[in-house]
Amino acid sequence: MNAVVIAVSLMLLLSFARVNVVIALTISAVVAGLVGGLGVDGTISAFNNGLGGGAEIALSYALLGAFASALSHSGLTTLISQTLIKKLGKEPNATNTNVLRWVLLLSILAMAVSSQNVLPIHIAFIPILIPPLLLVINTLKIDRRLIACFITFGLVTTYMILPIGFGGIFLNDILLANLNSNGLTATSSQIPQAMLLPALGMVTGLLIATFISYRKPRHYESVDVKIENTQTRIDKKSIAVSIIAIISTLVVQLATDSMIFGALTGFIIFNFSGILKNVSGQDLFNQGVLMMANIGFIMIAAAGFAEVVKSTGEVMTLVTSIGDIIGDNKPLAAILMLIVGLLITMGIGSSFSTIPIIATIYVPLALSFGFSVPATIALVGTAAALGDAGSPASDSTLGPTSGLNVDGQHDHIRDSVIPTFVHFNLPLLAFGWIAAMVL
Repeated sequence: MNAVVIAVSLMLLLSFARVNVVIALTISAVVAGLVGGLGVDGTISAFNNGLGGGAEIALSYALLGAFASALSHSGLTTLISQTLIKKLGKEPNATNTNVLRWVLLLSILAMAVSSQNVLPIHIAFIPILIPPLLLVINTLKIDRRLIACFITFGLVTTYMILPIGFGGIFLNDILLANLNSNGLTATSSQIPQAMLLPALGMVTGLLIATFISYRKPRHYESVDVKIENTQTRIDKKSIAVSIIAIISTLVVQLATDSMIFGALTGFIIFNFSGILKNVSGQDLFNQGVLMMANIGFIMIAAAGFAEVVKSTGEVMTLVTSIGDIIGDNKPLAAILMLIVGLLITMGIGSSFSTIPIIATIYVPLALSFGFSVPATIALVGTAAALGDAGSPASDSTLGPTSGLNVDGQHDHIRDSVIPTFVHFNLPLLAFGWIAAMVL
């Protein structure tokens, strides 16, 4: 059997068996090399050579984590939370309930979107912003499954189409780099355009969740919960420094086209501003690294895995055999690639980590079927994004659960994983397939 098939199947099996993804990728890479005839030394050499490909992404995540940690201690996210609570009120009356409901939902969506670019803190805002709002959510009788869908939509759709912050990492540093390294000639301007149609699938899913699935009120018990508060005192200097750090991070990132130097700039401003006297810079950096380390190590291991798979030389053998089976049926080829991408991402739990694995197979396969450059971008990008929403191990589902379940009334699988899988992955499959066919 083909070494690529064996390695990917083993990686999926180990991931679904809840084996740590880094370990699953490493074991699967060794198996791929041995089955592919590289031998022990050749496998280790290929794996080590590939590790460097994920180092830049891992460092970006580490520094973004440090910046997020500093931002959470500055008091800005606490101020946003308190402002929302004051705006919404604890006892909304019947006449303004619908307005308050939309203000709350759109505010949470705006924060989720901002957490990927303007405030690149990823899911760090959720345990700070959401728990204080649970009383308001309960009073308005909003279904928390809808809140989970809004948060996941903001986390995932943003990086799919906006090349800033985490979107810059996903679209340019990972997707574009891996497409070109595997034989496609694509430019950075083509990536967001090709991903726009698949992103409409996410929009469709959110509309269905909002106006059909979870439009009815849902009752929750009002339970006293312990609310995380990283800074009890919020002053004008802290807010001013936070705004300066955010703007500086964006400017440096856009000027250098590097999230590493953007996040580093923001962290340095926080570290030397004097507003974080109770927390040392070393502690902040360690907290940030811990928050993002899992993703970073997965990215490094995924790059090593991809290098071993390519070194076996069996990627083209697999492409040829799949082409012989499918024939000239491009629609069938597209849907099969998307479904396999869904399975891989569901197992790994990270669309960022999926691309180095699937690009080695999908780019040659797509080119052999005559897919255009935009169609190939859409296929690989959508196949990677599939499963991020709906994976039990994904930050996009773990994050919402961490905030919504502080009072024990929001089940991770039933209320975060299944709703986001149904409302986002199924439309994303359909729109990703359409994009492959029409682009």
